[in-house]
Amino acid sequence: MKKLNLLFIGILSMSTIYAQDITDALRYSQDNIQGTARFRALSGAFGALGGDMSAVSLNPAGSAVFSSSHASFTLSTLETTNDTQYFNGSGSTNDSNFDINQGGAAFVFASRDNSPWRKFTLGVAYEKTNNFNDNWFAFGTNTNNQSIDLYFLNYADGLRLDEISALDGESLTDAYAGIGNAYGFANQQAFLGFESFILEPDDINNDANTTYSSNLASGNFNHDYTYASTGYNGKISFNMAAQYEENLYLGLNLNSHFIDYQRSTLLFEDNTNAGSIINDIEFENTLSTTGNGFSFQLGGILKLSPEFRVGLTYDSPTWYTIEEETTQYIATERDDAGTNATQVINPQIVNIYPQYKLQTPAKVTGSLAYVFGTQGLISFDYSRKDYSSTKFKPENDYTNVNNNISNMLTDASTYRLGGEYKHKQFSFRGGYRFEESPYADGVTVGDLTGYSFGVGYNFGNTKLDVTFDQSNRTNETPLYNVGLTDAALIDRTNSNLTLSLSFNI
Repeated sequence: MKKLNLLFIGILSMSTIYAQDITDALRYSQDNIQGTARFRALSGAFGALGGDMSAVSLNPAGSAVFSSSHASFTLSTLETTNDTQYFNGSGSTNDSNFDINQGGAAFVFASRDNSPWRKFTLGVAYEKTNNFNDNWFAFGTNTNNQSIDLYFLNYADGLRLDEISALDGESLTDAYAGIGNAYGFANQQAFLGFESFILEPDDINNDANTTYSSNLASGNFNHDYTYASTGYNGKISFNMAAQYEENLYLGLNLNSHFIDYQRSTLLFEDNTNAGSIINDIEFENTLSTTGNGFSFQLGGILKLSPEFRVGLTYDSPTWYTIEEETTQYIATERDDAGTNATQVINPQIVNIYPQYKLQTPAKVTGSLAYVFGTQGLISFDYSRKDYSSTKFKPENDYTNVNNNISNMLTDASTYRLGGEYKHKQFSFRGGYRFEESPYADGVTVGDLTGYSFGVGYNFGNTKLDVTFDQSNRTNETPLYNVGLTDAALIDRTNSNLTLSLSFNI
């Protein structure tokens, strides 16, 4: 009868099982400079220029700048170096990967009469907007009396004992699955803490007990934490643009977005604190996320003179539908009355969460460019995005996390500057960018600075471009968002080498 009741509660309580947090919101709200080598060489300062497939992804009016149909494809290598500091421990990781990060074509249709609409363009382009490949580790001795037990205590606080524990004769695997279905994520975490003997109920014989203590004594805790993620965020843009008279270009992008993200975290914790029943803990979590979304862009470029151009682009919010799956594992070693024992909870259960919606913030970009005839150009872009407006939906189910987003995130500006000089068939390029932190504290995710330089060669109908760019950002990343919130300081450097082939069709 009790199991039937749990199933009934699970059907009624679907809204209680969500586990999303602010880091999920930010991960899918940010993008990075990707795209063609020429675009990256100018650090993405292309909003008033056009004439490049990645510029079209930035400002949809850019395709109308092409004088003939055009296509491009891009290969890129990414090398990520993470230098970490956690209390008295430091470490460094270095990873690299190779990928196709851009491809697309724009088709130009010139007007055949005396219409003021000189030409129309239709285009389609794929662009990777963010790369989630990342690996780092943090180890050291936590001297703040912070243990992973705080994670489980935070989730257990206020929950009934009979809603976080296995029934008599019930396997831990069945109990983990049943509690997740009936009560949700928080109860599952409390279950792991209780059944691994980390948590001690204040009244073990009372099913209605809602208060707990830890079987770990105060003191120092040695932590060895590993973070590994893979995946990407990308979009396919369907572009329409037109040139009006000689000086005005207008465009629209309809974008289909997709998410593919996997993450694994593993914590080893040990202590020798007097009075601790639990001395060693191993806690592993995996997350797999897929999603799709839609957004649109409106843009324009105006030639104020043959040399001076301005651009304006509006990026709508992206409306995502996202699905997540998780797995968990925990093992503890305890010294109970002089007897060493190991408790392993390995449910081998894949938790499949209901779909949820995410609305990322809109963005506005203003651009200026000065073209020195056929000799070169200089370009500047300014963008602003209010990350605090990011929303999980339905909002009634995410009131707390949306309030956290509103309070912890803020609006952030991005500045991009690029230049190009042409000599015969060669083009020499360089750029700089600065992105403000999306966090109000400015340190959880720090400001980003980056630079780029590249060279291109024009064969006539075909162009070959190569670019090197690098960016640096320092983050203070909590090991967990609940309980064990002490942060690892991560100094991250991304280095990219990009090769593009573009040609007129």
